Amino acid sequence: MAGIDRRTGKVIDNLSSAYQGVEVTLATRIGSRIMRREFGGGVVELLGRAVVPSLFAAWQQLVATAIDLWEPRFAVRRIVPTGSVDQLRLGQAGLRIEADFRPRGHLGDFTVERMVSFTLFFGGGRVSALG
Repeated sequence: MAGIDRRTGKVIDNLSSAYQGVEVTLATRIGSRIMRREFGGGVVELLGRAVVPSLFAAWQQLVATAIDLWEPRFAVRRIVPTGSVDQLRLGQAGLRIEADFRPRGHLGDFTVERMVSFTLFFGGGRVSALG
């Protein structure tokens, strides 16, 4: 399966489309979509708060739940905070995600092709995924 890059309009492969799906899900505020109010990650609402261990725990849980609900091509194995203390103070937080990639998960076939690892960056009101 191939998808369309939401920024360039070019064709992208299935894995890139899944990364993009995670970005869209986590960057969407819950309740902001008219026809699907429950869609979103709940992560954007936490941006700008004081960085404390309980905030990272909340991010980890929200990210894992959102991916589980809205991106069936990934099954999250582990989420780890990234960045130094200085980066966190500057609001450059990130989460490293290890997940099983299931290329046909959206079709109900949950066969794992491989394990992938990618980083989510939160900052400036945006969420971006780098594989």
